[in-house]
Amino acid sequence: MAQEGFKRKLTAILSADVEGYSRLMDENEDTTIRTLTTYRNAIAKLVQRSRGRVVDSPGDNILSEFTSAVDAVNCAVEIQRELAERNAGVPYNRKMEFRIGVNVGDVVQEEERIYGDGVNIAARVEGMSRAGGICISGSAYDQVSNKLGLEYENLGEHQVKNISTPIRVYRVLSFPGAAAHRVIKAKKTLGKKWLWVAASTILILLTIFIGLYWKYFYLPTPTNIDPNNKMSFNLPKGPSIVVLPFVNMSGDPEQEYFCDGITENITSALAHISELLVIARNTAFSFKGKSLKIEQIGYELGVDYVIEGSIQKSEDIIRITVQLVQTSSGNHIWSEIYDRKLIDIFKLQDEITIEILKAIGINIIDGQDFLSLYKGITDLPTLKKCLKINYLSSVQLRFE
Repeated sequence: MAQEGFKRKLTAILSADVEGYSRLMDENEDTTIRTLTTYRNAIAKLVQRSRGRVVDSPGDNILSEFTSAVDAVNCAVEIQRELAERNAGVPYNRKMEFRIGVNVGDVVQEEERIYGDGVNIAARVEGMSRAGGICISGSAYDQVSNKLGLEYENLGEHQVKNISTPIRVYRVLSFPGAAAHRVIKAKKTLGKKWLWVAASTILILLTIFIGLYWKYFYLPTPTNIDPNNKMSFNLPKGPSIVVLPFVNMSGDPEQEYFCDGITENITSALAHISELLVIARNTAFSFKGKSLKIEQIGYELGVDYVIEGSIQKSEDIIRITVQLVQTSSGNHIWSEIYDRKLIDIFKLQDEITIEILKAIGINIIDGQDFLSLYKGITDLPTLKKCLKINYLSSVQLRFE
């Protein structure tokens, strides 16, 4: 039975706080406090306009609630758009950017305050957002995914502090300040239009010069172009694949090096399969941090498969999530989650590589003895010594 003065309700919670607030205060307390007060008043007006109410505003945090998840997410978008305009004319080191998290959950209300897991999850989701960005929980996403015309990136499930059940998290990809930034950039472009005209003219002239030099001074005559066919390349005839940089989900910037190392090692392992066409590491890393559809990556690189994944770390345990996606259809061919101790990381990389080979259509043709042996192998060197394998399109592959 509920205690007197308390009631439970389902509500949409918006939590926002300032990225780098301590640094701003350390550099200039008076300016930071004045800016925070101005921005907080602007946020409060937008919350009220979106049929919500500000519940509390301790320090640099602002907690609001809404009866509708659509109103809460729409308000978050409007807040980031408004703040992007305000920050446009502010020096980089004095910009005040907010992170926003939105959740739909059950809360306990005492007078004007609200408590409970619904509020805690909103705060945890906010902590996963970038400066000037928005993250929402799975419960909020289920309510708004087809109602606001925004695009979202699924960040997967996360185990967060003081919450027993993992929560789904989505990042809002449609940058809320885009419209405001276009207006601001248009004004700057108009004021410096002559610079762009000059730069374009120089680029055109340089292109013409390079083209003429290539044609008349550098390009050999047709009779001298590779007369003995020495420039032919024996390219692999099997499937092509790229390993995209693994995403660091730990929140620790130092783990970026670990993620890059995992990506490079899997790429290197696959590159030893002579019949696989593996995209080089430098090319793959040009897509790091970009939110592109798998079909577009497949089109740009001309690959059949994309490997993507993420890494989380807790003390001496890591969780690696790996997915193999077919670019022609965008369908997941294979995915797996690995929880391992750090001491097993190199063995795990071999396991992942072997599972990828199996998933793209590689099977064993040497009988039951090899089949049973294969099931016990978890490292590439042993596999290469023991097996002959066959790609389904009849391309013969051999490990010597």
